[in-house]
Amino acid sequence: MARLNELRLMSRVAQMYHIEGRRQAEIAQHLRLSQATVSRMLKRAEAEDIVRTSVIPPVGTYSELEGALRQKYGLPEAVVVECSEDRDGAVMARIGEAAAHLLEVTLAPGEIIGVSSWSQTIFKMVENIHPQKSAQAKYVVQTLGGMGDPSVQTHATQLTTRLARLTGAEPKLLPVQGVTTSREAKLLMQADPFVRETMDLFGSISLAIVGIGAVEPSELLARSGNIFSSRELSDLAEAGAVGDISLRFFDRNGKAVKTPLDERVIGIPLEDLERVDRVIALAGGFKKTAAIAGALRIGVIDMLVTDKFTAQRLIDL
Repeated sequence: MARLNELRLMSRVAQMYHIEGRRQAEIAQHLRLSQATVSRMLKRAEAEDIVRTSVIPPVGTYSELEGALRQKYGLPEAVVVECSEDRDGAVMARIGEAAAHLLEVTLAPGEIIGVSSWSQTIFKMVENIHPQKSAQAKYVVQTLGGMGDPSVQTHATQLTTRLARLTGAEPKLLPVQGVTTSREAKLLMQADPFVRETMDLFGSISLAIVGIGAVEPSELLARSGNIFSSRELSDLAEAGAVGDISLRFFDRNGKAVKTPLDERVIGIPLEDLERVDRVIALAGGFKKTAAIAGALRIGVIDMLVTDKFTAQRLIDL
């Protein structure tokens, strides 16, 4: 009976605290207990399963899908967004909105942000960010060469400079091609002091925001001219490549696919991304499913922001 009496009192303390909303000091005075005893009873109430914590996700959120992604891929965090249709335009818009909110609430003062310049999804994120007044970044660093076809050139520059303006940071542009004609051309371009200044910041990036591409380039990247030839892309696929992060290719198991083509890319290597404190990947869509799965297995991504359709496909793989 002694234990039953103890459990009864414990239950009453828990009821007063959790249901009636009384403070611990008030409970202690009402029941003639010490506040330390009340605190111990509340902790024991949880251990005895008298108090159970329930989290009821709101409609339009997908905690089960997020949990399944974390478990399957060893992913620290995942954000799965609502999307009315499994279509690239809709998917990019919803992912961009969610990523913008995430950046606004987690941005730390003095952050050095690395951003890939040819991602439409990242551009959607930038379109949805509100100007930051409290926490302001130090630099926004372009992590992939931004020169390309003049008809789409402003995209890469605007993405970096606009994000810098919104976060109160100084933009650090990479005014060269993402893909050079040869290794020698790459070395020559990297010798430029302005290019060198930006690339020297790769090792100081504290937050990297990246897109994930399939071997077949996106429409924007194809129009920019920062791609390999059809034959070279075919060779990459034959070598096992399923996707890329900033034109650094990997296979389905997350292993880097190293070819001579890698020597022509001016951008952040996967090895440098491994050293970044926080890497957020924004990606979704049917065509990118295999690429996203491979990217998650690299082990450099700390958070994936994707849509509910892609999340389910990633879990079902």
